[in-house]
Amino acid sequence: MNFPLNADLHCHSTTSDGTLPPEEVAARAHANGVDLWSLTDHDEVGGQPRALAAAQRLGLKYLTGVEISVTFADSTVHIVGLGFDHHDPSLIGGLADTRDGRGPRAREMAAQLAKAGIEGAYEGALKYVGNPHLIARPHFARYLVEIGVCKDTPEVFRKYLTEGKPGYVPHRWAKLGDAVRWITQAGGVAVVAHPARYHFSATVEYALFTEFKQHGGLGVEVVTGSHSAAEAARYADLARELDLVASRGSDFHSPEESHTDLGQLPPLPAELTPVWDLLAARVH
Repeated sequence: MNFPLNADLHCHSTTSDGTLPPEEVAARAHANGVDLWSLTDHDEVGGQPRALAAAQRLGLKYLTGVEISVTFADSTVHIVGLGFDHHDPSLIGGLADTRDGRGPRAREMAAQLAKAGIEGAYEGALKYVGNPHLIARPHFARYLVEIGVCKDTPEVFRKYLTEGKPGYVPHRWAKLGDAVRWITQAGGVAVVAHPARYHFSATVEYALFTEFKQHGGLGVEVVTGSHSAAEAARYADLARELDLVASRGSDFHSPEESHTDLGQLPPLPAELTPVWDLLAARVH
């Protein structure tokens, strides 16, 4: 594959917390000029066959994908996996274990919102859930917009569902080493997703990437929908310093909610090794 490439290797469908089914995400990526695509639903690979089939119908190059939630330094960090065997039993089993805590967490979130005067949030959120095993904060946010508590989802996340606000319930996710191992043993490459979003101190961030590499992690998402140009430059420098490959993805969830549409990202900075160079043999 030639470089530069319009690769979008981070987005979501109704299989997790996106609003479009995999086929419509594929069509949108294709229409927006994406050359290489990956659907990376949260803690779930159930949408992979549909995404792959849709990509093949469109002539769109495809890499299998997933975004795994891990707990690191008492915070939630996301690890994207790319180019793995989505039938791998260890990966499938690990993701199932990770998903198990979402149901009780969602009910506790609803209970907290009820104490804040917002009744029926669990049932309301379920209306937006494509996969009941993956009920998550965006589903609650869409319900709060529906009933007029907030005008849009960004306002929801300013007032609710985040640490220190009503409806926030932390969850103990997978361990970093487990997530990286599931991905790599299934033949894929592990990538730290949108690192600027974690707001870690320099010390904690260094610890994250050091442990990530020790477990076999190889990549960092440099260009993503939530990174500013300065943040992209910063993580490009980090990729060069730590000898990590670079990834690129919009983190698209919805036409109405997402800051960045599929394929509408700046290119990777120069002198980086793109993650797809390692995965040429795994492209469908």
